[in-house]
Amino acid sequence: MRATGRHRAADSRLRGVTRMRDTGAMKISADFTVIPDAFAKAAPPENRIDGTPIVSFPFYIDELDPSVQYLHWEFVDPDSIPVCGFQWNHWSLANLPVDALMYDFNDSHALAIPADFSRTVSAMIPETLQGRTSAASPLLQGRSTDPAVTMRYNGPYPPDKDHEYFLHVWGTTAPLAGLNQGFWLNELEHALRDSRSIADQGGIFLTGKA
Repeated sequence: MRATGRHRAADSRLRGVTRMRDTGAMKISADFTVIPDAFAKAAPPENRIDGTPIVSFPFYIDELDPSVQYLHWEFVDPDSIPVCGFQWNHWSLANLPVDALMYDFNDSHALAIPADFSRTVSAMIPETLQGRTSAASPLLQGRSTDPAVTMRYNGPYPPDKDHEYFLHVWGTTAPLAGLNQGFWLNELEHALRDSRSIADQGGIFLTGKA
């Protein structure tokens, strides 16, 4: 894991973090285009709760505008709309301080979000918030009510065919106001719109196998 606490952040700044993040036009990437089984429908039992994959996948953030101080993201499935009538929200996160992430200067990537970040970030960076997934919808009966499912990463689980999932990351110069743990996705989007502090953003589509 390359995420750590603030105690390493100051040292990172002294060693030239800005130099590594000075191009703007944020780029999001991963070491795969198809989400690996460990993070998706074919996840092993130890990576599931109540049948839901709960270990989040790793990804990279590069060319981040140097003014960005906080990161926020959503991971959604637009291809669920023909299946259930709405976009499925698999993961949302807000107010992740950039300075709380460790920079590996031997790595070609500026920022690395490690695997299983959704389950570990609360202990490492408690000010970071995670929102409710679609599993928390009151319209869905008989699903898990465990917060580890309803307020953390839910891996892809397309029921009909392969789906294309979208990870959208925003960078802001200030934390988003008015959000609490377990926010709904619309609250995140309203906060982003109202903040007037978006300095950068980027996204990536990834395939989830049926």
